Amino acid sequence: MRVDLLRHGSLEGGVKYRGRVDDALTAEGRAAMETVWMRLAGDVDRIVASPLSRCAEPARAWARRAGVPLSIEPRVAEMRYGAWEGLTADEIRSRFPGMLEQWRANPEGMQIPGAETVEDLSVRIVAFWAGLRAEHAGERILLVAHSGSLRMLIAHVMGAPIATTRRLAMPYACWSRIAVRQGQASLLFHNHTAPAPGERP
Repeated sequence: MRVDLLRHGSLEGGVKYRGRVDDALTAEGRAAMETVWMRLAGDVDRIVASPLSRCAEPARAWARRAGVPLSIEPRVAEMRYGAWEGLTADEIRSRFPGMLEQWRANPEGMQIPGAETVEDLSVRIVAFWAGLRAEHAGERILLVAHSGSLRMLIAHVMGAPIATTRRLAMPYACWSRIAVRQGQASLLFHNHTAPAPGERP
């Protein structure tokens, strides 16, 4: 089983803690995702995507073009950020002094007002991963999701604590790969840069 992980590209309105705020991809963000897809097209059996449009819209287009099944999976949606939804880092610092610094150091045990906890996020990601392995063993899968959900999945696969998620770079259109061989999951690469079509890797 091979699972390629792709974070969505950049979004209209700049960098924010969006969570479930469903802003549109920029043209550049969509193109960056397409560059990764062009490396994978023809080598994917199934696409799984978050229901948020920044993931689902390109995933639907790729599934149609490749003629492969698409699963829209709510469990890999971005973390719900509650009172931080739609705010920039500077706005969070102003309204919630000290919380962002604590979050970036170690979010375990934190409760952002009205938000999902990282422990809640971990529970749904672990359940998703167990189901994916049971139902799609041996398949080549592309998972299109978010910084929060993908970081949590990588930490789980590596057997690392939740705090590790804050040490994983996850830029827009970040591409990583997990392989499951003889029951053992391994991170093969992380934050790979896909060359443009026609360029040598």
